Amino acid sequence: MNEFSFTPNPDSTVLKFQQLVDAVIDAINRKALQEGDALPSVNQLIKESSMSRDTVFKAYAELKKRGIVEAIPNKGYFVASNQQRVFLFLDTFKAYKEVLYSSFKESLPEDIVVDVNFHHYNINVFESIIQNSVGKYNTYIVMNFDHPDVSRIIKKIPADRLLVIDWKINAGSEHSRVYQDFGDSVTQCLEEGQHLLQKYEEIVCVYPEYTYHPYDSVEAIERFCREKGLRFSVVKEVKKLEMTIGKAYLVFEDIDLGSLLKQVRSKKFQLGSDIGILSYNDTPMKEFVMGGITVISTDFVKMGEAAAGFVTGDEKLDRVIPTHLVIRESL
Repeated sequence: MNEFSFTPNPDSTVLKFQQLVDAVIDAINRKALQEGDALPSVNQLIKESSMSRDTVFKAYAELKKRGIVEAIPNKGYFVASNQQRVFLFLDTFKAYKEVLYSSFKESLPEDIVVDVNFHHYNINVFESIIQNSVGKYNTYIVMNFDHPDVSRIIKKIPADRLLVIDWKINAGSEHSRVYQDFGDSVTQCLEEGQHLLQKYEEIVCVYPEYTYHPYDSVEAIERFCREKGLRFSVVKEVKKLEMTIGKAYLVFEDIDLGSLLKQVRSKKFQLGSDIGILSYNDTPMKEFVMGGITVISTDFVKMGEAAAGFVTGDEKLDRVIPTHLVIRESL
């Protein structure tokens, strides 16, 4: 049986009960505490740590609520299980993220608990949630974004427990990474669809100000058009966009795709002949909308499976998930 002791840090801004909760979870993650090990009694902790009875009870109640600790009458508190806990930190929950999440969950053993959080590209939220999560999980899966403070913040997580997914920006060589390529892979997809794109007089890239999609993709599209002698333009305000016959529109955000499809319907355009539409990131519905929307998309099922493999394995990952062109009626 392992011994556990705890002394709160009086200079910490973290409340003492939370410090105790974090210390127990960290000890379990480090295997310093095993399933069935006894925790110090309430009286013992009061004596050793100078904490109040209410503080100790509050910490143990929180651990019981999470299923980490169990109380046995007349015996005390014990580690309930070595249940593995995963911290999954996504940007937003869009339809293709649901594909990623479903694949991730289905690829994990049923006894692994996954806590999902969202940062919505807000750096303050990003830092606050990570700060509060450190020491509480066995594994951290983080979908990061382009902000100068991200690399500093994720260093708070032990490097061997962190997997950066979707975009490798701000991840160091010490981190595991499973990501998509937003540049060369896009060019390869356009090459595959060149025979369709060349029937349009111009490629219009709909790239709104609010999108967080990497600009690398726009630059890849522009290079492709220049090399193939195709006219190219970028539109940032979809509300001002009047679609015209003879053009192909590449759309990054699904809300903009919806606006374009409304124009297609109201103007009675024929998709795939009058105009073309190419959308980024596949979702289950895009196969069926208006005969099918052509997409450039990474394989989010494989990304979820790879992330699950990191959780259940012990090897460092540095893997690019393939990006494909899926041709449908809209092009």
